[in-house]
Amino acid sequence: MGIFIKNDEQISLMRTASKICARTHELLAKSVRPGITTAELNSIAEDYIRSSGATPSFLGYRGFPASCCISVNDEVIHGMPGLRRLRNGDIVSIDIGVCFKRFHGDAARTHAVGKIDTVHQKLIDVTEQAFFEALKYCKVTHRLHDMSNAIEDYVDAFGFGVVREWCGHGIGRQVHEDPQIPHTRQAKRGPRLGRGMTLAIEPMINAGTYEINTLDDTWTVVTKDGKYSAHYENTVLITDGEPEVLTL
Repeated sequence: MGIFIKNDEQISLMRTASKICARTHELLAKSVRPGITTAELNSIAEDYIRSSGATPSFLGYRGFPASCCISVNDEVIHGMPGLRRLRNGDIVSIDIGVCFKRFHGDAARTHAVGKIDTVHQKLIDVTEQAFFEALKYCKVTHRLHDMSNAIEDYVDAFGFGVVREWCGHGIGRQVHEDPQIPHTRQAKRGPRLGRGMTLAIEPMINAGTYEINTLDDTWTVVTKDGKYSAHYENTVLITDGEPEVLTL
């Protein structure tokens, strides 16, 4: 299919979608607390996205039943919102896609619920910083897998596991486009980055093994050893100079 290079008009639409996505995350960050259900968080997000003139990218995508993926503790990604109430000591990863005039923005954040274990806070912090380690290589002077290598090299120093089966992706007219972006070290450097590429870089980091399982609901991905997982993602525009993080 090839990598879709965006023009200025398309980038402008992605900026709007991404800004709505970022503001939705800001709203949910204030809403995460012990006692709230994941369904309530999903409703807050969907209401805000629609009130902003956009639609949730994930709702109905390949049959997904909600506007956000909300994954708690050992759930890595694709957790389905429901009646589960967050409890003190949980961590919750929220992944949101926003579509504005047929163009998408995508971002994920992991939040502490109340007071959490220091190991789990370190997991959240390392996962976020892993994204910024990759961001250093989001320039036309580098190749795609330079950022993959940077993520695993950074995370390995902390003894955490980098999820291998799921990866980042291109984004634009579709919420998932070429290229795929692995978060682990690759044998080859991959294609050269070019101006107008838009990439969703989203390290998923486990406190223990990198190995995962998928639950019987066919959506929810969990850690194989039951240890916690964190997720951090932004939509990034490659420019002639420094990268632009559209969802910040």
